[in-house]
Amino acid sequence: MAELAKTEADAQTRSRPRKPRRVGREDLGMLLGLPTLVIIVFVAWVIWRQTASLDDIEKRQLAWDAIGRLTWQHIKLTVVAAIAVLITAVPAGITLTRPRFRKFAPPVAAFANAGQAAPVIGVIVLLAIWVGFGFWTGVLALGIYAFLPVLRNTIVGLQQVDPSLVEAARGMGLSQLAVLRRVELPLAIPVIMAGVRVALVLLVGTASFGTFINAGGLGALITTGITLFRYPILISGAILIALLALVFDWLGRVLETAATPKGM
Repeated sequence: MAELAKTEADAQTRSRPRKPRRVGREDLGMLLGLPTLVIIVFVAWVIWRQTASLDDIEKRQLAWDAIGRLTWQHIKLTVVAAIAVLITAVPAGITLTRPRFRKFAPPVAAFANAGQAAPVIGVIVLLAIWVGFGFWTGVLALGIYAFLPVLRNTIVGLQQVDPSLVEAARGMGLSQLAVLRRVELPLAIPVIMAGVRVALVLLVGTASFGTFINAGGLGALITTGITLFRYPILISGAILIALLALVFDWLGRVLETAATPKGM
């Protein structure tokens, strides 16, 4: 009877929603430090922008409406590509860890490795020639480039789950889907979210190449600065892209902290 009561108590405990884990000092420092750094650098750039002596070309390229438009294009390109990666890479990683499909993991991983090993500018240009120029071609190219980190971390995270925990959950009568949802995914979330953070930073950086295929983005400032030898435009583009990458990295850390179960 005691063992039966203990089993029922364990089942009730597993069925309860997991509370988010407490944020440690190191995580809290990163969560507060990154936005503080971004704000300080951005304010310094704004002060420079307002006080610098710029010619007509530099003023036109660094006008606030132009900066806002390019930043929105960059964010939209990054977010849509990130969503496309998540809805494809995570299910693919889950599928490739199931017994029936494990044999397909090596060729799929090899294909993803090839996609990331290829220079991103080459992938973007080749896809633009094949599919056409524009926003969605940029999304496709960036999705191919950022697919590997999320796929790899999903597979690794699920493979690192203790098999005894999975067997115990199956012994309690849970279905394969319930075991995946209640046991495997919560334990694999930290590793998966680490891959998501890497993918987000990659996407922000590589989205700069979207300007070459009319997909928009802050990369236009860099190309304009190089072409016209206007270093204020070039440096401004680099600073804004770097700040945007830090913002997305911070968002990834926030999601990772919120999604990680308590005690992990």
